[in-house]
Amino acid sequence: MASRAGPRAAGTDGSDFEHRERVAMHYQMSVTLKYEIKKLIYVHLVIWLLLVAKMSVGHLRLLSHDQVAMPYQWEYPYLLSILPSLLGLLSFPRNNISYLVLSMISMGLFSIAPLIYGSMEMFPAAQQLYRHGKAYRFLFGFSAVSIMYLVLVLAVQVHAWQLYYSKKLLDSWFTSTQEKKRK
Repeated sequence: MASRAGPRAAGTDGSDFEHRERVAMHYQMSVTLKYEIKKLIYVHLVIWLLLVAKMSVGHLRLLSHDQVAMPYQWEYPYLLSILPSLLGLLSFPRNNISYLVLSMISMGLFSIAPLIYGSMEMFPAAQQLYRHGKAYRFLFGFSAVSIMYLVLVLAVQVHAWQLYYSKKLLDSWFTSTQEKKRK
C-alpha cells in the first residue's frame, strides 16, 4: 500500500505494525453482541407477527373455526413481549445500560413468564393428544397444541439466547464504563 507522500520510509520492511493501536476487546465484543441480539430480535419479531396474525384471524373469524382455533390465554400477555425487544434496540445507539437492564427484566416478565404459563395451559391438551390421539383445536388441519408447542420451544430458545447475549453485552458495557471512570 503506497502512502500519500510517496514510497515507503527508508529502513522499514512493513513489519513494524505491532506498535499501532488496536480497538479494545470490549468494543469489538459490543459490536458482535449487538449484531447477534438484533438477529434474535428479528426472529422474535417474525414469531410475534405470526402470533398476531393467528390471533387476528381467530378473533375476526376470517376462516372457519376448524381452520384456525381461538387463541390460548397465554398468547394475550405474550403480545407485550415486543416491548423488551424495542427497549433493547433503543439501548444500542448510545450504549444505554439502563434501557438494556429494563429490557432484560421486562423480558422475564412479558416474554418468559407467558411462555411458562402457556406450557402449563397447553399441557392437558398435549397429554390428551399423546395418550388418546384426540385433538380439539386445529390450525389448518394440524393439532393446534403441537404447533403451538413448537412455537413455544422456539420462542423460549430465542428469549434465552437474547437474555444470555444481553447479559454479556451489559458486562461489556459495564467494563468500558468502569475504565472511563478510572481515567
